[in-house]
Parts: sequence; structure tokens; C-alpha cells
Amino acid sequence: MMRFYKVFFGFRGLLACSCVIVILLTTSCNRAALSDTRASSEQAIRTLDSQWSKTAASHDVDGTVAFYADDAILLPPDEPLAGDKASIRASWAGTLPAMDTISWNVKTIEVAKSGELAYLTGAWTTTAKGPNGTPVPVIGKLLEVWKKQPIGQWKCAADIFNSDAPANPAPSSTK
Repeated sequence: MMRFYKVFFGFRGLLACSCVIVILLTTSCNRAALSDTRASSEQAIRTLDSQWSKTAASHDVDGTVAFYADDAILLPPDEPLAGDKASIRASWAGTLPAMDTISWNVKTIEVAKSGELAYLTGAWTTTAKGPNGTPVPVIGKLLEVWKKQPIGQWKCAADIFNSDAPANPAPSSTK
């Protein structure tokens, strides 16, 4: 019987000691907690987006397109999805000349805890050339998804914008 106790308690002691060692090893091997960079990322994106708006306002098509990631998509109103830099450039090249003015402002920015993705919402205004050349003000909203690139720079990965104007009614059929 004594031998049973020695084996049993020896085994329990060994098991308890092993558990303590495993716990110590796993907790001490964890990576150091990553610092929260969301505030600095939010400010960086806010600054970049403001520069982007100013670049578009100067009608600089190539500069405007430079804010997009290489694999970005653009979902412009009344156009097909632009899924590469060439089609994004073509969309902006068709849009910017029709505008006398354009600008947009950020309303909200939300950066993911991982620090790799963010989205922002905002509003834009433009003055477009009307049918007889008179300026026509147009306002709208936007949603941008930003992605941190491998070199640490933020670029727009997805961009959608549309106007606040009511949809045109469907043509009525006359039979």
C-alpha cells in the first residue's frame, strides 16, 4: 500500500510540476503585446485623404490615381466597376474634366485593431458643368477602404461614391 502512495503521489507531483512548467513556458513565450497604433493610423489616413482631395481638385488624374493600391477597385456611379489601375485612371480621366470644382471631407474613420485595414465615410461636393455651361452644384457621400501596404504606407483599396440626388424615375411606357 505504501508503494501505491509513493507512486501515486509521485506521479501527481510530477504532473503538477509539469503543468506549472508548461504554463510558465507558454505565457513567457507569447509575443509582446502589440502597441495600439490606431490613433496614428487614423491621423495618417485623414492627412492622406485631405491630400487626395486637393490633388483631385487640381484635376491631376495621375496624382489622383496614385492614392489607390495596385489591386484597388473603384465603384463609380453610373459606370462599371474599375478593377485595375488603368480602368481607375480611365474613370477619373472621364470624370475630372467635367467638374469645375471637387472636394471631399472625412466624417468618420475606423481603423481595425490589427492596424492593417481602415474605412472612412465622408461627403463630397462638386460643381459640374451644366448643359448650357452654367455651374451645377452636386453633393454626395463616399466610402473608402484603406489598406496598409507591405512597406507601411496606407493606400485606398476600395472606393465608392454617389450623389445625394434622387434617382431618375423609370421611363413610363405609353401603349
